[in-house]
Amino acid sequence: MASDGSVQKSEEEWRAILSPEQFRILRQKGTEARGTGEYDKFYDDGIYNCAGCDTPLYKSSTKFNSGCGWPAFFEGLPGAIVRTADPDGRRTEITCAACGGHLGHVFKGEGFKNPIDERHCVNSVSVKFLPAV
Repeated sequence: MASDGSVQKSEEEWRAILSPEQFRILRQKGTEARGTGEYDKFYDDGIYNCAGCDTPLYKSSTKFNSGCGWPAFFEGLPGAIVRTADPDGRRTEITCAACGGHLGHVFKGEGFKNPIDERHCVNSVSVKFLPAV
């Protein structure tokens, strides 16, 4: 797995390789509108990689229907996700460990029936799906 910050680019380099919406979300910590992401209700078998740097982040086997309007996963791949408390202390941001791209937020103890009662609420724009071969 890539180490924290191993993929570094200037703002201009990121703008050149990301769509405006990807840049807004991945680099400026934006959020896509609820229920609009292509992976919200998508459950094919494969891997979800960072849309910015292509680092594998989630296995499809950890994706579940939380009803929140964004793709939900209960666990990232080992070392792929960095957690940082938001300044107000109310939420925990999740970012790609390799490039620092904003993925969304993680929530614990909501009562979901997954092995660790955790929900990674991820913007579809922040990831790209690669089907299993």
